[in-house]
Amino acid sequence: MCGTCGCGEDSHISYRKPGEPETGHGHYHVHAHDHGDMEHEHGHHHHHHHDHPHSHDDSHAHSEHAHNHHHAHHEHSHETTTIRLERNILAKNDLMAERNRGFFEALNIKALNLVSSPGSGKTTVLERTLKGMSGRLNAFVIEGDQQTMLDADRIKAAGAPVIQINTGHGCHLDALMVNKAVKQLEPTAGSYLFIENVGNLVCPSLFDLGETKRVVIISVTEGADKPAKYPTMFETAQLCLINKSDLLPYVDFEVEQVKEFALKINPNLEFILISARNGDGFDQWQQWLERLNKS
Repeated sequence: MCGTCGCGEDSHISYRKPGEPETGHGHYHVHAHDHGDMEHEHGHHHHHHHDHPHSHDDSHAHSEHAHNHHHAHHEHSHETTTIRLERNILAKNDLMAERNRGFFEALNIKALNLVSSPGSGKTTVLERTLKGMSGRLNAFVIEGDQQTMLDADRIKAAGAPVIQINTGHGCHLDALMVNKAVKQLEPTAGSYLFIENVGNLVCPSLFDLGETKRVVIISVTEGADKPAKYPTMFETAQLCLINKSDLLPYVDFEVEQVKEFALKINPNLEFILISARNGDGFDQWQQWLERLNKS
């Protein structure tokens, strides 16, 4: 079990491109438990029994009592110093994230970590982005889901090279998964790499993937208090896409209230109101992507 978020690290994680068989190349198993230490811990239990068969006369008992009293007084005179040893449980992930970031920067790859709760429309936003900027956007995609190739198949149909990471019971992507996927996907220099994370507003916020920018997507069908309830995700993002704007007349959702909550957490967060269904706001989103490429 993952010590950070509680998901199963020993689940089956797979990497597969559309059209590839379910077994074969690109699959590996993660077994996070070190049984050697467990055996060492459980294999050494010492029980100390002190038997004193000798009888003691009163004078000896009195002497022993005085002796013990003296040592008890002496032991209490020592001061106790506590040394706390702490280790960042995300240190290994952060190190791999820096390796990813160095690779992306060396090839001028703009890596975007797309994060959201399930059902916000990440894949639909990505589909429309790829189709709308076809010929202007050299894009590669990493899809993250617990199971199925459904999203990878949609992205392939939209015209982008894609690899699917199935995390099994895992609730987020980490830097090592992205590193392995990138080696198989082989994005070219000067391209965009869209990383669609597992739908979850909690654990993905904690894991740096080495991305250039983090984009959080929420929809108007969700509560306007999302930033207040899940502050870490909004604190670590640079852009917030508010999707499904075409439904605003039919739902109780205050766009300005969302911005107010989010800006209290992250004053530098940008916002774009979009509809992946009818394309509203996508000109602004595409302009944001183009500015990123020039930065």
